Amino acid sequence: MNVKPLGDKLIVKRADPQQQTDSGIYLPESAKDKPREGKIIATGQGILNHDNGEYMPFTVKKGDQVIFTSYSGTEVKIDGDDYLIMTENDILGIIE
Repeated sequence: MNVKPLGDKLIVKRADPQQQTDSGIYLPESAKDKPREGKIIATGQGILNHDNGEYMPFTVKKGDQVIFTSYSGTEVKIDGDDYLIMTENDILGIIE
């Protein structure tokens, strides 16, 4: 992937949707929800501090598994794969 997010943007690869329930029932495509978790693929420079012109580092880093809000980010297709471009404010937490 040759895309570098700018400024306070992150690129996130959404996790695959659940294929079956915990009890083993396979879900049809119409019943699958888009997962609200994913892996951070790339980060921008950080959040610009307008007082001194320096970038503040992100709380998250490349490779972190994160949970984000339902309607966060902009969906883009890069090299045939779907990604989300979002800000750190859209992220609710890190999965450890």
